[in-house]
Amino acid sequence: MGFTFIFTTYSAALPLLKNDWDMSASEAGLVQSAWHAGYLISLFAVGFIADRHGAKRVFLAGSILAGVSAMLFAFYADSAISGLLLYGFTGLCSGASYTPGLTLVAERFGAHHRGRAMGWFLASASLGYGASLTLSGLLMPQVGWRGAFIATACGPLIGTVIAFRTLRVTPNLIHPRSAEHTLRFSLLAVWRNKPAMLLIWAYVFHGWELLGLWAWLPAYLAASIAHGGGMTMKAAGVGALFTALTYITSMSGSIYGGALSDRWGRTRIIQWGACLSLACSFTFGWMITLPLWLLVAVAAFYNITAIADSSVYSTALTELMPPQYLGAAYALRSLLGFGAGIVSPWVFGLVFDWARGEPLRSDAMAWGLAWTSLGIGALLGPLMTLKLRRMPEAHGMAGGKR
Repeated sequence: MGFTFIFTTYSAALPLLKNDWDMSASEAGLVQSAWHAGYLISLFAVGFIADRHGAKRVFLAGSILAGVSAMLFAFYADSAISGLLLYGFTGLCSGASYTPGLTLVAERFGAHHRGRAMGWFLASASLGYGASLTLSGLLMPQVGWRGAFIATACGPLIGTVIAFRTLRVTPNLIHPRSAEHTLRFSLLAVWRNKPAMLLIWAYVFHGWELLGLWAWLPAYLAASIAHGGGMTMKAAGVGALFTALTYITSMSGSIYGGALSDRWGRTRIIQWGACLSLACSFTFGWMITLPLWLLVAVAAFYNITAIADSSVYSTALTELMPPQYLGAAYALRSLLGFGAGIVSPWVFGLVFDWARGEPLRSDAMAWGLAWTSLGIGALLGPLMTLKLRRMPEAHGMAGGKR
């Protein structure tokens, strides 16, 4: 929870930073994309490092870097360029809290309870997103976005202290590897595992949708509150608070998605979550003129369905890959999935800028088309999952429930 405080701090302040840093929507999306780019690189690297040195050791070392980089961003970001560089650097230092954490959970829990455990792990991240946005929403009207940045940067520092205390008696496991277990050999082992790659490709399309949603939801709700007028500190703060509410409710998606996948099967829950979130992507942007309470309710449902299958992807991968290649599998999945997450917030901003210009010049149309771009990018996910479900290797997931 503490490590994810810095993940959404920029999104909370985005409506204000567009004005203060003189950014277009596409430039604002590019700063968010810089975070995902740095995070992607770190996820890719720490997967292999964890295979070689153990998940616990990498998790703890990375937690220190996350705290330091978060403070650098909070104190020194003051323009589009510095924001892009420092937020990208923060992402680069934050990946060790994710894939090594998943590995630690996988090592501790058996197959019949692993989905639920992964769900709780990712639910804590959702709580962190929500708590960060709540804190930002309350602080921005009082101390501005800079003060909110500094406050949320304390999250990774607190997370570091908790991590060292929590894992003090947890063994640092390093799984036996063959002599030819090199970076290239590990990647080839994952790439040649067709069921695992189908799951990874499904995750890529999932990542496009989910990371675009997280990047732009606070700005969208703030725009609805502003009613087409100028963006104010109050509108941005209230937008962040309502977004926080949707993140906190999305905890149920992570928890129940993982638990239901233990009971009903991994691929079935992935498909349900993907199809419901797709329906939201294609409709949500066109609802901006609806009453705010209804918009927030739909946003909560959108977040629940978009994240419901996240823990299931992580769990299913542990059942399709040998443990000595799990770090490599998470690394490749992160490279491709967060690679999509780099592009989607930027494409969202490009579509938005285009629709606001000639000949459309319509904010309502801009929001509708921008959210639709998330749905278009996620369309192939359910097809990949359906193909995986039909493979004999799928019976190895969830104790034979696929």
